[in-house]
Amino acid sequence: MKQYRITVNGKSYDVTVEELGVAKNAPAGSTVQASAAAPAPSAAPAAPVQPAAPANGGSIITVKAPMPGTVLSFKVIVGQQVKRGDVLLLLEAMKMENEIVAPQDGTVVALRIPASASVNTGDPLVDLA
Repeated sequence: MKQYRITVNGKSYDVTVEELGVAKNAPAGSTVQASAAAPAPSAAPAAPVQPAAPANGGSIITVKAPMPGTVLSFKVIVGQQVKRGDVLLLLEAMKMENEIVAPQDGTVVALRIPASASVNTGDPLVDLA
């Protein structure tokens, strides 16, 4: 836990912030997890990677940005198998690092934007098959 003193409109408040881990069985609607950890080094591509052929007969799920921000790093590569709740990438928004997680099991078929790119709400980030 970390303690901070925050001043709002001239009044000081002492707050304690607890860092939470990512729940592996997160509900389908939860796609963002705040984190106070420093960004980890990444082997992210410098440019978008072109999609691979879908392995499940053409059904592709596109994970979209839940908020405007900047992609800090990808935690997956094209062709990697992911489970529901696995972290796909880190998105910085309002000075916070948000973990964008897989909404379902699948295979990463495309990273739609490069690392360090700015995105708007609804922009495609990762394709899963």
